[in-house]
Amino acid sequence: MSGLTRSSSRLSAALQPRWHATVDDHVIDLAWAMGGELLAAASVSGPIAVWKARSGAIVSTLSGHGFGTMSIAWRPDAAILASAGQDGAVRLWDVASRQSQAELAGGAAWVNHVRWCPVQGGKRPPRLASAAGRTVRFWDANGQLEREYANHPSTVADIQWHKRRNELAIAAYGALILCNPDRPEDLRVLRWQGSSLVIAWSPDGRYVATGDQDSTVHFWMTATSEDLQMWGYPTKVRELSWDSNSRYLATGGGSGVTIWDCSGKGPAGSKPIQLEGHVAPLTMLAYQPRGSLLASAGEDGLVAIWAPDRMMQPVCTVQLDAAVSRLAWSPDDRRLAIGCVDGSVHVYELTIR
Repeated sequence: MSGLTRSSSRLSAALQPRWHATVDDHVIDLAWAMGGELLAAASVSGPIAVWKARSGAIVSTLSGHGFGTMSIAWRPDAAILASAGQDGAVRLWDVASRQSQAELAGGAAWVNHVRWCPVQGGKRPPRLASAAGRTVRFWDANGQLEREYANHPSTVADIQWHKRRNELAIAAYGALILCNPDRPEDLRVLRWQGSSLVIAWSPDGRYVATGDQDSTVHFWMTATSEDLQMWGYPTKVRELSWDSNSRYLATGGGSGVTIWDCSGKGPAGSKPIQLEGHVAPLTMLAYQPRGSLLASAGEDGLVAIWAPDRMMQPVCTVQLDAAVSRLAWSPDDRRLAIGCVDGSVHVYELTIR
């Protein structure tokens, strides 16, 4: 691959099981509290479980959403969990009391996504974004509506905050929209004729990428709005993850992992890394928040840890009994939470030998 130099040293590691639990249905989302002390899992039928991350002791069982929960997200500065569901509501839960502090109208019958902004400017508390149908709404930390962007050209497929700026990317058919809720007039519309499924900002903000319905990956250079497209994937692309240094973008869209080197002049014209190890389509990719290891998971129940800059084989693997639906690294990179379609939740600790 252009611009890639692999280390001659091999890495040896293991995933050690720490605890497991079960929720009553397919795990649709997993989220670590920012300090890593709590882990929450939402089941597609509605209820949300919260555990102590180290011991697996149950802390709370929240009722979630009656017709099904779609998304959960921890407020960065407090033990408040936001959830969204098929009842058209966004809820803010006080985990200690197991009570809903606020119930917010999402703007459509289903609320697909909730995301807290990771950036807290000055003394401003965190801001929450929600996406429901063609509507994106911004809420303050207590659930007061601040702003709304409605009438997108289609159902909003995904929303993602920039990791370092108060800027949200919104994916809808025919465009990727970048907006700052504090400057509502300053919208950037990156147009193209296609349907995006998932968004991934590079941590440095240089690129924003989408995985697409037409089995492609689209890149935009945020400074210039120039774009490029990568094609040839066997299936639609729902799996994207950037490494912490913004150099590598891992993509799914089949049973193999494809990694693009975005250093230097970017991925255009380069040959990607291809990692093979799964025998069924991928369902999740997740780089460590701060490290360089990549976790992949698939319908085959296999979870693999890769060091793509060092070796082409997995560093270690775990075989589970059900297809994996979610992966989530702890904030300190040391533990990996895995959710499966049979409702099982597993926490493993990564040890480097």
